[in-house]
Amino acid sequence: QVQLVESGGGSVQAGGSLRLSCVASGRTFSSSAMGWFRQAPGKEREFAAAISWNGGTVYYADSVKGRFTISRDNAKNTVYLQMNSLKPEDTAVYYCAAKPLVPATAMSLYRYWGQGTQVTVSS
Repeated sequence: QVQLVESGGGSVQAGGSLRLSCVASGRTFSSSAMGWFRQAPGKEREFAAAISWNGGTVYYADSVKGRFTISRDNAKNTVYLQMNSLKPEDTAVYYCAAKPLVPATAMSLYRYWGQGTQVTVSS
């Protein structure tokens, strides 16, 4: 069992930055791939970024590539999402998720989910 708790959301103006954190409980974090997903009002949840268990492989959605950076610290059981050059269209609830070993972009492959943290970007 893995429990995930996100933090770091908030309100920011366009062009600003935020860093989201997701702390995992349980002994399997270091062998888990981690993903960040987001859900805007009235829209389906979508993939944003993912990272392999050792940080060696990362994936990004085209919409965030070059602006967002995913990273992890296995000693702290934490995965991060650094978000720069934020746009109003980045406004969403951001969720972290965990799955064994290999990162993926498909939500259905992730076994554990956090409760989400709200990010609001104003123009």
